[in-house]
Formats: sequence, C-alpha cells, structure tokens
Amino acid sequence: MKRLLWLLPLLLIGALLLAGLELQRRWEQPLNIAARGVVFEVEQGDSLRRIAVRLAEEGILSEPQLLIAYGRYTGVDSRLKHGEYRLQPGTTAEGLLQLLERGEVIQYQVTLPEGLTLAQALALLAADPVLDQRLAAVDDERIAALTADYPGPEGLFLPETYRFARGDSDWDILQRAFAAMEAVLAEEWAVRAADLPLASPYEALILASIVERETGVPAERGEIAGVFIRRLHKNMRLQTDPTIIYGLGDAFDGDLRRSHLRDEANPYNTYRHGGLPPTPIALPGRAAIHAALNPAPGETLFFVARGDGSHEFSVTLEAHERAVRKYQLRRRADYRSNPGKP
Repeated sequence: MKRLLWLLPLLLIGALLLAGLELQRRWEQPLNIAARGVVFEVEQGDSLRRIAVRLAEEGILSEPQLLIAYGRYTGVDSRLKHGEYRLQPGTTAEGLLQLLERGEVIQYQVTLPEGLTLAQALALLAADPVLDQRLAAVDDERIAALTADYPGPEGLFLPETYRFARGDSDWDILQRAFAAMEAVLAEEWAVRAADLPLASPYEALILASIVERETGVPAERGEIAGVFIRRLHKNMRLQTDPTIIYGLGDAFDGDLRRSHLRDEANPYNTYRHGGLPPTPIALPGRAAIHAALNPAPGETLFFVARGDGSHEFSVTLEAHERAVRKYQLRRRADYRSNPGKP
C-alpha cells in the first residue's frame, strides 16, 4: 500500500507530462489550409473567440479553444488589428496567433494624383472596391470639421499613394491625406525663399495649386512659379485660366469664352481680380508646393502653352503676344495645354 502511495505522484506527473506533450502536438499541428492558401478577414470589433469559432466552422482550425486560451495567455486577444490575413499551407495555430499579433494584414493601395480637385479625389476613393464608403460629398460635415481652420477644404489633402487594409474607409484615407498635407506644408514653409509675396502657408498652398494645374512638364514648375511670384511682386494680375475654370465649376463645358474672362462675379477670375484666388483650386503635390516657395529666378512675366505640355516663356508683352499668335491662334490638331492633368 505504501509503495502504491509512493507511485501515485509519479503517475500524476507522468500523466501531466503526457497531457502537456499532447497539447504541444496539437498546437504544432498544421492547420487545414488548401495549397493555394486561405484568406480570412478580421472585422472591426471581432474578438479572438469569434475568429477562432469562424475558422473552426470553416474547417481550418480544429482546436479553437486552444487558440483562445493561448491568445488570452499572451494578451494577443486584446491587440487584434482588423483587415485580411493570408494563411499559407503549413501554418500552425501558433503561427496564426503570431500573424494576428504582428498585424500582418494584406495591404491595398489607392493613389490620389496631383492636380485633382477634392471632388474628383472623393469620386476616386468612392470607386475603390475595397474601401468602406463613409463620405457623401465635399460638404460632408466631417470634412468641414476637419478643415474648420481654413476658408474651405479644397487643396488641403496631399495627393499621394496611400496603403490601407480591408475595413479602412475613404474617411480614414482623407484624414491621413490632411495630416500629410499639413506636415509637408510646414516643412516646405520652413525652408522657403526670402522675400516672397506670400503671407502664410495657406497662401503658398493656393499658389502651389495654380502651379500644379498649369504644369504639364515637371521641369517647368519652378519657372511657372517664378512668373506668378514676380507678377504678385509687381501687383500684376495672375491671369491664369485654371482659376477661372475652377470658379465656373459644373458650368464649365470645356470651352473657355471671352465672357468668362470678363466675368467679375467669379471670385476666381484672376483676369479681373488681383492677387491670389480665395482658396486653392486643386490638390497640389509636394513638388508644386516646393516650387511655389522656392521659385526659379528670372525676369519672365508671361507664358503660353505650346500644346505638348511645355510652355513658351516671355519677358515682355510683345514677345508674349508673338508666342500666343504662334501657339494659340494656329493650334496643332493634338493640342493640349497640360497633358496628363485631369
């Protein structure tokens, strides 16, 4: 009897060791994943238990309770990141938990091209098949609240390529674009050239948006900015078509008429109103902002589009009028003022 009592602790320890080895074996067993891999989604608010049960129901995970227990022990269950995860053949329950802990979700991307208006950018985001759609239009109250420190929301979002996960929304992207624009504008304002006729970073943004819309050849950004800066210094009107077109909005049918140039009611008509327009007219990229704040030196005060994206720059009005007759009055069949811009 005494010998049996002495053996009981050993038997108990042995049983615990065997149970532990069995748990380890089950933990290290590969999940049931097809050769092409499996993609599953963690939605906003999903718990580890919900994920484990769903994977078990799909026949991928055979030990959901084990995953839940390990997740609680390691704290992963409180650090889940939403998005899509890709499981490869050979992945174990431990590997799944590590994937969830690292938040290695499948990444998508969307590009906001330079020179878009905010309305065009929102339409592009709305067309993305993965992004959740939260915003109704430019006048959405969330956009108004985000940009409340400015006269309006136009131009305040950096055109860039943004990576995101499934479950992210157009609103998420727009908030990131706003923060990125504020950061870029602050950085570029800090290294601006001296004696610019620009009173604030916002005025620089307005000018940058005009430079962006006028630029068809990237190498010309600095020279185009230089023309506008010199005109502002001399109190000359900017006389740039893209501002008028922006002010016309949906009324613009693709044909800029003399009546449009004479219209004083359009606050964006830089042929009739001096200085900068009230707001930006597009989303300028960093290069355009840098050009507006660091314009190329020179004496040119005029430019006209050649029709291939480049421009003819002139110092005098007489030279400019000759260039206009050459490139505008006898336009080539494939004429475009700034190819590549929306």
